[in-house]
Amino acid sequence: MSDGPIRFHRVGGILEVTIDRPKANAIDLATSRQMGKLFASFRDDPALRVAIITGAGEKFFSAGWDLKAAAAGDAVDGDYGVGGFGGLQELRDLNKPVIAAINGLCCGGGLEIALSADMILAADHATFALPEIRSGTVADAASIKLPKRIPYHIAMDMLLTGRWLDAAEAHRWGFVNEILPPEKLMERAWELARLLESGPPLVYAAIKEIVRAAEGQDFTTTMNKVTKRQFKSVDVLYSSEDQLEGAKAFAEKRSPVWKGI
Repeated sequence: MSDGPIRFHRVGGILEVTIDRPKANAIDLATSRQMGKLFASFRDDPALRVAIITGAGEKFFSAGWDLKAAAAGDAVDGDYGVGGFGGLQELRDLNKPVIAAINGLCCGGGLEIALSADMILAADHATFALPEIRSGTVADAASIKLPKRIPYHIAMDMLLTGRWLDAAEAHRWGFVNEILPPEKLMERAWELARLLESGPPLVYAAIKEIVRAAEGQDFTTTMNKVTKRQFKSVDVLYSSEDQLEGAKAFAEKRSPVWKGI
């Protein structure tokens, strides 16, 4: 399906979202708000279990914030919609896996969107940068996230100089999971999405909630919240039919059937 600059379609429990805004798949306020609504619907739809986000064409995943729109009056600090810029960065309680399939240039806000995914696949010609320094602004979300994902000095190099990384270097520093030939990128993204779709959604939710909380807490505090079932997703999991199904399937030496209840 197509809805303006965002194309999407769903197959079973998988939602594929494509940024299609030629020529660089840059994102203005209206596009960001549209993405937020789409990802909020993904979050709230119990039938959807995994999302893939990619860019249209072979050259650009996304160049991030649309500077031409900004020059025409789109405020940088405007209303990006639910989920913040690109719909993912600040979307609360998104407890489902998201895969970013980087099909080309990925910079600025585009890279920040990719960093909001749980796994990142990249075509072998993909490139990455945070060029905000050159336009006199700050890559705010990347300044928070990137030093936690890759070595501090590499993150600061990217933030302070705006230099470009190729896919091989991005993989070496650990923020790209896999590098693939361009023609294999979406095939691999869907293969991974189908694997995740077949897994236990309540466990995924618990993992994501725990990981988010652990970013701002010490180990003991977070672990105590897990054992005391103070995370909503953990409490739901430990009281679920799926929890019992996992144990039964193991004892009966069969594949579990996850219902998400």
